[in-house]
Amino acid sequence: MKNSPRLSFLSVKSVPTLSWSSPKPLNLRPDLVTLILLIVGLTIFGLGEALLIAAGAGVSPWTVLAQGVSQQTGWTIGLSTFIVSMTVLILWWPLKQVPGIGTILNAIIIALVLEFVLPYIPTPNGYIFQVLLTILGILVTGLGSGIYLIANLGPGPRDGLMTGFQQQTNLPIAWIRSGIELSAVIIGWSLGGVVGLGTVLFAVLIGPSVACSLFVLDKVFGGKET
Repeated sequence: MKNSPRLSFLSVKSVPTLSWSSPKPLNLRPDLVTLILLIVGLTIFGLGEALLIAAGAGVSPWTVLAQGVSQQTGWTIGLSTFIVSMTVLILWWPLKQVPGIGTILNAIIIALVLEFVLPYIPTPNGYIFQVLLTILGILVTGLGSGIYLIANLGPGPRDGLMTGFQQQTNLPIAWIRSGIELSAVIIGWSLGGVVGLGTVLFAVLIGPSVACSLFVLDKVFGGKET
């Protein structure tokens, strides 16, 4: 059954090419507007991550996975997170994903945003407000993902996994991303990680959020699908 017009974004299967898109991910001399919008997208992404942390309704799926790995190995959360990230990057090779300056800036800019913005975001007192802030964080993260992915200067580890699986399966981005996040939650929980409502909301909604962002940006700025 086809999606209704209001849910057309759930059928998005590729990252559109817009005026600020780089012709290739491995581009060490991108146009200034491409670089600026990459940074803007990653900054918005980082803000979304900060909102999710401030909400306090549950850690991200990949943090649950890192917690599970830490429980089983005795490694610290930091080391476990690093190992998980390196494993994801290794999976890029058979999926034929290409890194770029966006892959590097992904880690740097998001870390900086969390460092300098998170302290100024108040944590909601009521659980309902925590859930609402979690949903806002998911929407903001999806918007940032769309902007920086369209720049085409190399995705972050999780987004590269998403685009790689999409290209191999030709399934919609929304379902691919949600499937990846849910898998991380299930594996992490089975290994001893802690799951909250915010974790489940992120796993289920981040795929549609990213797909919606790509769909809206394509419609507004008149790009074409690659």
